[in-house]
Amino acid sequence: MQLPTSLRSIHLSSIVLLFWLGLSMFGCGQARAVDLSTALPPPLIDAASEAAGEQNAVFSGGCFWGVQAVFQHVRGVSSAISGYAGGARGDARYEIVGSGTTGHAESVEVKFDAAQVSYGELLRVFFSVAHDPTQLNRQGPDRGAQYRSAIFTTTADQARVAQAYIAQLDAAKVFGSPIVTVVAPLAGFYPAESYHQDYATLHPHNPYIAINDAPKIDALQRQLPDLYTVQPALVGGG
Repeated sequence: MQLPTSLRSIHLSSIVLLFWLGLSMFGCGQARAVDLSTALPPPLIDAASEAAGEQNAVFSGGCFWGVQAVFQHVRGVSSAISGYAGGARGDARYEIVGSGTTGHAESVEVKFDAAQVSYGELLRVFFSVAHDPTQLNRQGPDRGAQYRSAIFTTTADQARVAQAYIAQLDAAKVFGSPIVTVVAPLAGFYPAESYHQDYATLHPHNPYIAINDAPKIDALQRQLPDLYTVQPALVGGG
C-alpha cells in the first residue's frame, strides 16, 4: 500500500542516514554491546503460572513496523497490532504523533496465549532482538520521544516481572550502557492507521524493512528458536 508523502520522506531520510553513518544492519541501526549470536538470559522472575488464557501486553521500541514483525513471529502470539500508547485518544494519529509532543510512543499491542508463551519470555524477545533498550528517546536514526523504549503494563504482575527483568539485565551488565526502558501502566492503546499494519511482511523489499527489520526476524530465529514460528500472526489474516 502506498504511504503518504510525509511518511515516505521521513523513512527515506532515515535510510539515507543509515547508510551515511554506516550503522549496524541489526534493528533500526542499533548496536548492542553483547554477542548477537546468543540470546539474553531468561527472566529469573516470571508471571504467575496460573495466569493462563489470552492476555495483552504493550511494547514500545522505535518504529512499530519492526517491533510488530518480531512479535508476529513469536510462538503463542495470536495478534500483534501497531499503534500508539502514552497519550490521549484524540492525538493518536501518525501525523501528530510524529511531532514527538503528544506523549504517545509508537507501540505494539501483543495478544498472547499464556499457556504457550509467558510474559517473561515476551520480555526476553523484546530486549534481545526487538530494539536497543539503552537508547534514550530514539532508535538508531529515528529520533524523538515517540521512539522511546517503554513497556506499558496491563497488570501489577506484568509491572513486577518487567521491573525485575530490567534490574536483572542491568546487574548482569549485558549492555554497555544502562537500560532506559520506562515501565508504566497502560492508560490506553490506539491502533495505528491501516497502512501501518503488517507493513514489514507486506513490503519485505522496502529498503527500510530490509535494512532495519528483516535482521530482527533472523535474530529471533537464531537466538530463540524455541519461541520462533515461521507463520506470522498477521492483522489482516493470511
